[in-house]
Amino acid sequence: MLQITPLPAFDDNYIWLLSDAALGRCAVVDPGDAAPVLEWLAAHPQMRLEAILITHHHGDHTGGIAALKAATQATVYGPALENIPGRDIALEDGQSLEVLGHAWQIMHVPGHTAGHIALYADSVAEGVLFCGDTLFSAGCGRLFEGTAAQMHASLQRLAALPATTAVYCTHEYTLSNLRFALAVEPQNQALRDYQQTAAAQRVAGQPTLPSSLARERAINPFLRGNQPAIRQQLAAERGQLPGSDAEAFALLRAWKDSF
Repeated sequence: MLQITPLPAFDDNYIWLLSDAALGRCAVVDPGDAAPVLEWLAAHPQMRLEAILITHHHGDHTGGIAALKAATQATVYGPALENIPGRDIALEDGQSLEVLGHAWQIMHVPGHTAGHIALYADSVAEGVLFCGDTLFSAGCGRLFEGTAAQMHASLQRLAALPATTAVYCTHEYTLSNLRFALAVEPQNQALRDYQQTAAAQRVAGQPTLPSSLARERAINPFLRGNQPAIRQQLAAERGQLPGSDAEAFALLRAWKDSF
């Protein structure tokens, strides 16, 4: 049975570790630092690291690759459209990759970076999505290389996955994202309830992740640009009433950048 464990790294990163005790094998997603993974492996000597999965090229997602590969000889998988250090196998949009007995669909989701990918498996629980820095709980990644139109399309592609899908992003940004989301949609009761839940989780030292696509559709402003209340709030805050969902996203992203 597949287990997914968060390994905290840096100030707010999560390295996601996938393990199957029956197989005696494991994999990691976006190891920006090798140390947390090596510590976990030392505490679980029966487990062998077989795969290192990378969503995009930023150093806080790739910095641990070299040390992990040297220590374990794990295979490194990463997006074909980006320069990933130590990559053994390039991943293309639409490709299916087998890891720990599950098939993972590769999805090209540009916006944060030009070649960013996400990995989705519908055979794990009720669906699992590793989305890197594209989709966050109550937020989304900054546009470092892509356009607002690209990111909007990428988010819509992820949002179209089943509502039960568990969302594993790689930063603990939830509380700060919720502050912005409440400025955008202050009357959203689901959003207000979730803020209380997330705050309690953090006080207890627990991660707010994974989220779910059902939750994100209900509270994430970057997935809700079609809501009249959000469009009216954008008109008041940004001086422009968006004429489309994509335009609403662009205005929201610009507002968040200066929030």
